Amino acid sequence: MLDKISIKAEGLKRAPFTGRMLIAGELAESVGAQWLDSINPATEEVVGKFPRGTEDDVKRAVAAAKTAQPGWADLSVSDRAAYVNRLASAIQAQADEMLVLEVADTGNTITGMDADIQACVERVRYFAGLGHEMQGATIPGARNRLQFTLREPFGVVARIVAFNHPAAMAIHGIASPLMAGNSVVLKPSEQCSLSATLLAEIAKDCLPPGVLNVVTGGLEVGDALVRHKDVKRMSFVGSVTTGLAIQRSAAEVAVKSLTLELGGKNPFIVFPDAPLDAVAKAAVDGMNFTWQGQSCSSTSRLFVHDAIYDAVVEKVAAEAAKIRIGDPFDWATQMGAMNSAQQLAKTEGYVKIGIDEGARLVAGGRRPQGEPFKRGFWFEPTIFADVRQHMRIASEEIFGPVLSILRWSDEEEVIAHANSLEFGLTAAIWTSDITRAMTTARRLETGYIWINGVNTNARGVPFGGCKNSGIGRERGLEELYSYTEEKSIQLFL
Repeated sequence: MLDKISIKAEGLKRAPFTGRMLIAGELAESVGAQWLDSINPATEEVVGKFPRGTEDDVKRAVAAAKTAQPGWADLSVSDRAAYVNRLASAIQAQADEMLVLEVADTGNTITGMDADIQACVERVRYFAGLGHEMQGATIPGARNRLQFTLREPFGVVARIVAFNHPAAMAIHGIASPLMAGNSVVLKPSEQCSLSATLLAEIAKDCLPPGVLNVVTGGLEVGDALVRHKDVKRMSFVGSVTTGLAIQRSAAEVAVKSLTLELGGKNPFIVFPDAPLDAVAKAAVDGMNFTWQGQSCSSTSRLFVHDAIYDAVVEKVAAEAAKIRIGDPFDWATQMGAMNSAQQLAKTEGYVKIGIDEGARLVAGGRRPQGEPFKRGFWFEPTIFADVRQHMRIASEEIFGPVLSILRWSDEEEVIAHANSLEFGLTAAIWTSDITRAMTTARRLETGYIWINGVNTNARGVPFGGCKNSGIGRERGLEELYSYTEEKSIQLFL
């Protein structure tokens, strides 16, 4: 497989990929006839281009989706599942090509992107099978009256996905709304759109025209989708700021159903009875350094009890130093390049802020040294110790490879600090005391918690945030149900 991937990667450098949108079952360019370049974050080379979509393109896509949706909803669940499984098989057949595009477009490692693509194909098949669980209920009533509920699709659904896992979010994100009988308009991140345009090519031959539409572009496309009156249901993955803007814009048009997976500044609480070596490894894994820290679920606030603080800091720094940074196309690489110059500059700015505020830099904090790193958006795994709760690196989401380690001694205080921010996406707790673990978990204001583990998402387990980290739950039956409206019926006998 390595040789095959390497050959394809070299081919991409020689002949950049040209992606197109999918509207009404046809591959399309923008009515504005403009294009956006895709930049390889590891080399700053142009590796592809895709259409700069416009509001008119959104109107065309939504109209196509609205036309196609009734016929799609009229199909049996089994027939929809057959289409969705066909799409999964076609994606699997072109997984190598999608893998090359993902690595070149995101700067993420080939190992991580390969796992992403395989997992999202599996998740599409999962939702195809789960479709038969869209069950209503009968409600006891008078003997001359039958009372029951039905689950029906919204109609046209829009999904706007982020840049850190573009293929995975796009592919598995369309499965549940499609299985529920909706048609979908997908907008990928303008920073990483190539895999979505390949998905458009694949879906063209797998799904009825208009059932899935893909529109690429920037803010104009996203805003047009949010404000379109025929888009009844939306899902967005991204920043808190953008999520709030989507809520405001949607409310100006209609009452819309929203799922928002937003930012996180997630706590990892270590009690003094936790195994130190396991904690150090988990702290590095939970920070998602293998994704350059670009994950909203990263446990970026490590709260360590005073009794083991110094030992944990030393072990975490040593564990981070083992991470191999390099060519994202090398299967041995563990950490690639950051997604963009903007993300790199933001991370560099926060490192300076951390130093200025008095935190102790114990690892990283700079661009890796050497010829391969002179171009591209590279940054080392960075560890700050002696971080205080009031510091900006402890309270603001960096979305980069920066871990803050804080000292604690009072259990009430550490829980208060963990809950003190606007975020509430994930958390981790490490202790040998199960009662303490469960008591702490109940008190944390967050949507997804790991106890003596980190950074895994099991199939069927609902994922989502509290507070400003979002609304709604995905990855299980709750997600499928969220793409239906419940209708109550009373039949008088």
